[in-house]
Amino acid sequence: MSSTESPDARAVPVVPPGRPSRVAEGEEVRTVTLPGVTLAVRHRRPRRPELPRALFVHGLGGSSQNWSALMDRLAGDVDGEALDLPGFGDSPPPDDGDYSLTGFARVVIRHLDAAGRGPVHLVGNSLGGAVVTRVAAVRPDLVRTLTLVSPALPELRPQRTAVPTGLLAVPGVVSLFARMTKDWTPERRTREVLALCYGDPGRVTPEGFAEAVAEYERRLELPYFWDVMARSARGIVDAYTLGGQHSLWRQAEKVLAPTLLVYGKRDQLVSYRMAARAGKTFRDSRLLTLLESGHVAMMEDPDAVARAFRDLLADTAATAERSATPRG
Repeated sequence: MSSTESPDARAVPVVPPGRPSRVAEGEEVRTVTLPGVTLAVRHRRPRRPELPRALFVHGLGGSSQNWSALMDRLAGDVDGEALDLPGFGDSPPPDDGDYSLTGFARVVIRHLDAAGRGPVHLVGNSLGGAVVTRVAAVRPDLVRTLTLVSPALPELRPQRTAVPTGLLAVPGVVSLFARMTKDWTPERRTREVLALCYGDPGRVTPEGFAEAVAEYERRLELPYFWDVMARSARGIVDAYTLGGQHSLWRQAEKVLAPTLLVYGKRDQLVSYRMAARAGKTFRDSRLLTLLESGHVAMMEDPDAVARAFRDLLADTAATAERSATPRG
């Protein structure tokens, strides 16, 4: 396992959780209809044809746009697409109302099977990290490599700063929070999100902040927004309580794919101390530590994450080549 420090902080754009407000240059968003679910899928056009495929899965309250910066930097390395999980971004709620980790994992598997894109380089952040861990454990045929950015794997003693997010799972708390904050301006809501998710909110550009405010306003207009947040948070908590073969840590032990673990030292939602346990659990893993990053390193320091991802791809390809070379 190796550790890499973050370079000096610099201003980077940000898109907070919610409904995508724009499509970046070089991207396109299409609608994918599957049994029981409709997905918005953001595709980054690769710089050359026939690149290996990658799929990116966002965290709680996030959207596919959370991956735009990283997908841009990796456009010469992978044919990347990011999906909006059901109820997030531009994807409507699922027909069955299932916001469990298993439900989300089934959606990812269903999408990969239907699109015929597997095996892919699978990437997830936070909730998405837990989802893709489950996918890699139960469907190893779909996964070439696994990259986890602050994955939401069970912690016995969560950080105090993560407790309010966990409380969203308690019945009635979300509606209470909505009433308590009804007079908050979009600017204040955005600052609260950035302060929680970013190691250094000062890295957000003024243009990025203005865009984030508009995005938050649009998100709050969705009639199902608070319900989806509550049900998805409950799905995470429920997954944390599962034991036996359904335990996330037990499933992490089963992952065969080479795994890149990305943790921010300033993460207020997933404790950095979990990096050591993850490194021991995933059988073929490496660690990228970002000293200045928080919970969304792919947005805070996409260059460092992209470099580590390229190293993972190169090492994996070299290992495969050695294995395919006849001996003697």
